[in-house]
Amino acid sequence: MNRGAVLAMALLLAGCMVGPNYRRPPAPVAVSYKELAGWQPATPEDGFDRGAWWSIYHDPILDHLERQIDISNYTLQQAEANYRNAQAIVQEATAALFPVFAGVGSAQRTGIGATSNGIVSSGNNVAVSGARGFTGNQYTLQGTGSWDLDVWGEIRRQIESDVALAQYSAAEIANARLSAQAALATAYFNLRASDSLTTLLSNTVKQYTDALRVVENEYHAGYVARGDVLTAQTELQTTQAQLTNVGVARAQYEHAIAVLIGKPPAELSIGPSALPDAVPVMPPSVPSTLLQRRPDIAAAEREMQAENALIGVAIAAFYPQVNLTSFFGYTSPTLDNLLQSTNRIWALGGAFNLPIFEGGAQIAAVKAARAEYDGAVANYRETVLSAFQQVEDELAALRILAEEKIQQDIAVKSAKENVAFAFNEYKAGTTIYTTVLTDQELELSDEVTDVTIQQNRMLASVALVEALGGGWSSDQLPRGNSLETVSFAPGIHP
Repeated sequence: MNRGAVLAMALLLAGCMVGPNYRRPPAPVAVSYKELAGWQPATPEDGFDRGAWWSIYHDPILDHLERQIDISNYTLQQAEANYRNAQAIVQEATAALFPVFAGVGSAQRTGIGATSNGIVSSGNNVAVSGARGFTGNQYTLQGTGSWDLDVWGEIRRQIESDVALAQYSAAEIANARLSAQAALATAYFNLRASDSLTTLLSNTVKQYTDALRVVENEYHAGYVARGDVLTAQTELQTTQAQLTNVGVARAQYEHAIAVLIGKPPAELSIGPSALPDAVPVMPPSVPSTLLQRRPDIAAAEREMQAENALIGVAIAAFYPQVNLTSFFGYTSPTLDNLLQSTNRIWALGGAFNLPIFEGGAQIAAVKAARAEYDGAVANYRETVLSAFQQVEDELAALRILAEEKIQQDIAVKSAKENVAFAFNEYKAGTTIYTTVLTDQELELSDEVTDVTIQQNRMLASVALVEALGGGWSSDQLPRGNSLETVSFAPGIHP
């Protein structure tokens, strides 16, 4: 059989692949969102750049901070390094489909004593028979080749698995980016809530200072007891302590933002600003699109294909492994005539390795591969269900918090009117200061609650955008054929 026939047979056999072909298992997908019927976004933003989902908040400071995530966030850089490693693994596996060639050269001087006789090996697959009193040189130059034929598709299934894992790593980059962006936006709106709370408590301190001045004047005029002055002082000092405590939380949020953008906390200072009044969110689409818009779902789906391909790798181990080897070269005792045809050496051969008895080890390996795949399927379906739960949770939170905000605004307005009325009654001498104190505490509590509700609305807005994938799409994952590209350029590049 000539070489061409052997090569043709090898290519024909290479078209076979054992193991199951991948088909994405179905996942539980609802027809519509349960909460969507009673929920409307405050400000629909269908036209914004989905690559920068935070632009719906129209905050230049937030925009500036978010854009530094891709530059300096170390968690994201680690995910990107993992992806480059996965790319290299794919290229390494793809290279196994090709034959391996190597050049071998050797020079050897051999000597055998006058009373000895033997054979001295020299070079690759070459032996020199030595005679008594022999001293001589041997030069060899040859090329070797070997090719592990992927007859049963073991290598190709491994490549399929590695490609899916590389796509998994790419989805993990998107997931790390979205998580970091959402964490930054969450910390930012928590910081702005602290700013609003600081403004509220600062204004309250001023009001309580004015109230204390009135009470002191009333006391010096002999209209009220000393206890009213002490009560007003306690109320003022307690509020001042609350104001100071807000600074701790604000500093921590600012430090968290600094870490997210890869800076030491000492290098970042964010000026104060109020929490936004409007709560824009990304309008959700039909539930089925969530399967393409969530990077964690895409990662779980890619993991399924990777595990499915490894079943084929395990099954291929039951079949004989076929290997072709060859070498061609020259050997001569002198260097000047090394490349003459009379000094030519060559060999061409093949071998196979067929497992016969392994004590059930390979059967167990196939069972383990199938179990890993079943686990990946369960993880995928659980990830899908969790995604729907997160969307429903945030839709419900936004709807309910919007209603609560309306009710709380009314409560704050009533509390303010009640305090003004009680204080006027106190100055008129028709009520005691304890009544004023109770109404003031209720007003402050209502106003703090109002800020907290607005804070929670902003956080739910960010969480909904994150739950919807932030505008990401699985179409952004690298294609398998691009990952399988192998470079034959020599050299090692850093």
